[in-house]
Amino acid sequence: MLRLAVTTRAETYERMQEPLADRSIAVEHVPTVERTLTSETDLGEFDVGFVFPPRLAEGGVADALLGVPWVNGREDVLRSRYKGETIARLSRAGLSTPETVVVSDPVDETQLRAAFDRFDPPVVVKPNSATRGVGVTTAGDLDSFLGICDYLDLVHDYRATGDCSFLVQEYLPGARDYRAMVVGGECVGAVERRVRDDPETDPEITGSGPPEAAVEQRGPTGRWKHNVHRGAVARGVDLPTELREMAEAAAAALDIPWLGVDLLVTDGRAVVNETNARPTIDTTKKYRPGFWDEIATLVRQTA
Repeated sequence: MLRLAVTTRAETYERMQEPLADRSIAVEHVPTVERTLTSETDLGEFDVGFVFPPRLAEGGVADALLGVPWVNGREDVLRSRYKGETIARLSRAGLSTPETVVVSDPVDETQLRAAFDRFDPPVVVKPNSATRGVGVTTAGDLDSFLGICDYLDLVHDYRATGDCSFLVQEYLPGARDYRAMVVGGECVGAVERRVRDDPETDPEITGSGPPEAAVEQRGPTGRWKHNVHRGAVARGVDLPTELREMAEAAAAALDIPWLGVDLLVTDGRAVVNETNARPTIDTTKKYRPGFWDEIATLVRQTA
């Protein structure tokens, strides 16, 4: 029986225990945060870890104590964590991405105006390293944009702030939002994320109605964030070949074996918006048959 260390105790940990146990992989939680650690701390004997711990400082200590290879190690997580770097790497690899300006504070107003003028408003403003849609907003005019930047200046002025950068990106109105999952270089399934609508009419809540009747994408004056942790719903979908290949190409460009790839698709364009090297595993009905076999194979190959 292979022993797999998982450092977070959330949906993914709960969902992987039974199916991997059926494949002779014992999944065990190893807490690395909100505790004390010394060089003598016994974290147990494991063969492999599933994704480097989320807090890199404590994760480095746990990594040294465990001494295991990781499905997505520290460098994998870092390449996906900082959105500006991800966009730059994907763009250099020839993948379509949203037009993006990385702002490293402090910059003067002339540079901020120039960044805003590159786009047709509204623009998307987002932190460089936050997840789950935290801090992402839009600005429809220059004054609003500069006001948002003023608030970011106040945050970044605090000397303990580690990341003093943010992104300015084009807004893609009406885009469909997909999360594709790539395991060992292959796209194994995807979900479409939509804003939750009225429970009486939203087919993603009632379980009835055709997909085209689902809630419409909203503009910047309504709800437009599609993060599941913000209340959006995710429906399993079969992506067309070109989108699966785009997700696989993104994982290859970043050289990350276990990756969530976020795609935004409009009538005439598809872009890789973000990636996540710590993606949550959804219910398996949203992935292709053999999903857990592929996860088990990746874990064994890593070990």
